[in-house]
Amino acid sequence: MKKIAVIAFLAFISTTLFAKVKLPGVLADNMVLQQQSQVKLWGEAKPGSIVNIKPSWAKRSYSTTTGKDGKWIQQITTPVAGGPYEITFNDGEKTTLKNILIGEVWFCSGQSNMEMPVQGFDRQPVNNIQDILIKAKKEVPIRFCNIPRITAKTPQSDCETRWEEHTPEGVARASATAYFFAKYLNEVLDVPIGLIISNWGGSKVEPWMSIEALTPFKDEVDISHLTNDKPVGPKQVLPGVLYNAMISPVINYTIKGMIWYQGESNRGQEELYGRLMPAFVKDLRQKWGLGDFPFYYVQIAPFQYDGVDKTSSAKLREVQLRNMNEIPNSGMAVTLDIGEKTKIHPAEKEKVGNRLAYWALAKTYNKNNFGYSGPIYKSIEIKGNKIYVNFSNAPKGVAPLETELPDFEIAGEDKIFYPAKAVIEAKSGRLGVSSPQVPNPVAVRYAYKNFVVGSLFDVYGLPASSFRSDNWEIK
Repeated sequence: MKKIAVIAFLAFISTTLFAKVKLPGVLADNMVLQQQSQVKLWGEAKPGSIVNIKPSWAKRSYSTTTGKDGKWIQQITTPVAGGPYEITFNDGEKTTLKNILIGEVWFCSGQSNMEMPVQGFDRQPVNNIQDILIKAKKEVPIRFCNIPRITAKTPQSDCETRWEEHTPEGVARASATAYFFAKYLNEVLDVPIGLIISNWGGSKVEPWMSIEALTPFKDEVDISHLTNDKPVGPKQVLPGVLYNAMISPVINYTIKGMIWYQGESNRGQEELYGRLMPAFVKDLRQKWGLGDFPFYYVQIAPFQYDGVDKTSSAKLREVQLRNMNEIPNSGMAVTLDIGEKTKIHPAEKEKVGNRLAYWALAKTYNKNNFGYSGPIYKSIEIKGNKIYVNFSNAPKGVAPLETELPDFEIAGEDKIFYPAKAVIEAKSGRLGVSSPQVPNPVAVRYAYKNFVVGSLFDVYGLPASSFRSDNWEIK
């Protein structure tokens, strides 16, 4: 009898363990779902049970049967942007999610410049936030889901998180770059915007990559900690551990695209970084299963790093510029004009977020008649003692006209660079660069140092990236 009682008790426990549908943290009140999509909903319930799902916007219900492990997943169709709505889950006992909006959802990730909240870091402010925080109202349809900073040895299916409304407290905690991106999109598109924000200061790209993405680089990146039996610990430096804990739990959540602000911690390994980034993005797109979703990223800003006139960050910026041609459906926000010599976290986060939004509006939402890229170095032409620089993505030319621009250098066959005079000529409209010390120039560089203040723009006020026309080795 005692054995029968124990069995009956265990059976009772097993049937009541999932007596009510259990949802992952990212599926919660106040969430934003991607509009006009087949979005995934998932969770756990009693093994072998039927879970009925009824969105308040739909005339129909959906049903799915849980597996032996109690897990289930179901796609539902979302309407055009709007809300608020509810979704009811019923496996015999109801669970209802409330205050759901339908709109545009973006995943936002990176290191400390993405992490920097609207309220700023201690003694490191974000510009122009006072009025934003005072006037923040929850009626504004922007929502935030902040993923906690944790690590994991293997891919996780859930994490503790929630969706926050557009209150002063919610806005203050949100990533400033991501917030200004969302704010601009909301104002232009007039639809709700949802942000899933996952970042960790000081992280390289490698921790954000899955073991599948890292394996081709195993001779250069140590991934043994992902396959041995030792704990990985709480730090963000080990490859794979942030993907496992801070991306994997939301990989089922349907997004429109991704914004990324990272790279400072990969200085000194720019060649490897240049190969890791396309692999990182390709793997994420495969795992999300949403095709080549938009990937817009921020070029690291000028900062003194290991010396103002050294080139470690210029090399990384160069690789980031090249990555635009190597990552399909991508775009880069240039920040050459807003860096701060002694502050690695620039205060002009509104400009960063807006510039990411320009890319999204132009390339994802098909808006036009404005600038979104800034001039991109294309080629040079040598005429006598002068080099003329050609640009793409500058249909109305580069600016400012007839103004001597700093931070240009020019070199001859001896590969010795000298400061140069650079002027956009009124007659030709072209950027000409010359130096009396280099009568026969062959190469030009612009802003190729750790810290500069960008001086070259398009007519919309968007800066050009630092660049060089040569491929000479830089020690």
